[in-house]
Amino acid sequence: MPPPQDAPSYTIHPLATLSPPSNSRTWQTAPHPTQPIVATACSDRSVRVYSLTSFTLLHSITGGHKRSVRSVSWKPGTKGQSVLATGSFDTSAGIWRREERGALEDDFTRRRREEDDEEEEDDDYQFACILDGHESEIKSLSWNPSGQYLATCGRDKSVWIWEELEDDNFETVAVLQEHDGDVKCVAWHPEEDLLASASYDDTVRLYREDADDWVQVALINGHDKTVWWVEFEGSGMSGKDFRKQREGLSEEQTQHIELMERSGPRLATCSDDCSIRIWRRKPKEHGDHADSHTGIPSIIRSMAIDEDWLEDAILPQRHDRAIYSLSWSRRTGMIVSAGSDGKIVVYKERWKSPMTNGVRADGEAKADPNAMEEEQEPSLAEWVVAAELYSAHDVFEINHVCWARRADKGSRWEDEEVIVSTGDDGEVKLWTLDERSAST
Repeated sequence: MPPPQDAPSYTIHPLATLSPPSNSRTWQTAPHPTQPIVATACSDRSVRVYSLTSFTLLHSITGGHKRSVRSVSWKPGTKGQSVLATGSFDTSAGIWRREERGALEDDFTRRRREEDDEEEEDDDYQFACILDGHESEIKSLSWNPSGQYLATCGRDKSVWIWEELEDDNFETVAVLQEHDGDVKCVAWHPEEDLLASASYDDTVRLYREDADDWVQVALINGHDKTVWWVEFEGSGMSGKDFRKQREGLSEEQTQHIELMERSGPRLATCSDDCSIRIWRRKPKEHGDHADSHTGIPSIIRSMAIDEDWLEDAILPQRHDRAIYSLSWSRRTGMIVSAGSDGKIVVYKERWKSPMTNGVRADGEAKADPNAMEEEQEPSLAEWVVAAELYSAHDVFEINHVCWARRADKGSRWEDEEVIVSTGDDGEVKLWTLDERSAST
């Protein structure tokens, strides 16, 4: 039997429920990359845009889709306008645009202006174009960090990559059909044009461009049921918390950080098998990428472009039903998860117990630091449960969970985050994460 888990060091407290809620199931909520707003995909064929300052509805986007809107994604790096991509069960993806009025207005100022000028329609999100190609329901979509590419995936077992050539003009640059089942989620690497997809076929696959053709470069097996969500660690986050205390680290711990930095952002996946797994890329030796762009057709391409992704950790199991979503904080490195059991769980990474005389304090044998890159070698770090909340949406399933920067007047510090949960009850709820006091 493993040693008992430490008591959670944080508590999850309710902050607000965004108002008014949807009258139907809500699937996903996406925070805007720069503004204090979120967009929520709803099964009533609409997208609702809420304020994180006043917790109220700002816009209801309708008229673009004929069935449920399943996924939403804000385009990064836009100036003077907000661009939102929507993926629907009607097999299409939509692009919406809204011109911004200079500096972001305070919510109350904006609402007063709208009350004085209710007929000003150009303040709404305008339907710009539709992307057709999928043969069945779109389940997920995601912009890459530069905003050049939009990836979509669906029940037709395919992953599509679209490139925006200019406003409202998109070209299909790849149709990837590597999966054997419904593709549930797509996510981009934060530093490279590397795309990950998760599927009903229990696998995760990664793709990148090689000789003007997008190809699969890695296949991740590890889950034994549907993989619902996949998400990369934030740029520059690998070993972030550990680097702060670098002066007091052992040689093995220092080597661990160096390995993480060479591996780059890790990948987190969650599944119907109730597990959350972390994967890291095995660093290639110098020169391994020398033949990656030789112009050789992909069917006979050099193997130098292929990647090995190794299992880095399995998080403590706290869910007893399918885990639909997870989110990796780009500020703290914590992970939050939610799913069919209605629980919200937060996990935190830390160093394992100190080692003495070749044996850890927990009785395990000391790891060989020279074997750090072997596939099953245990890590010097571990993940622990930081907080748990039961029945966050009463008896309803939670379809999506994410971190967002806190923007209301009660914010306690500049980079404070809130947890955003989206459920079958049509509600989007905000939660704060608070450290337990020593007396608790």
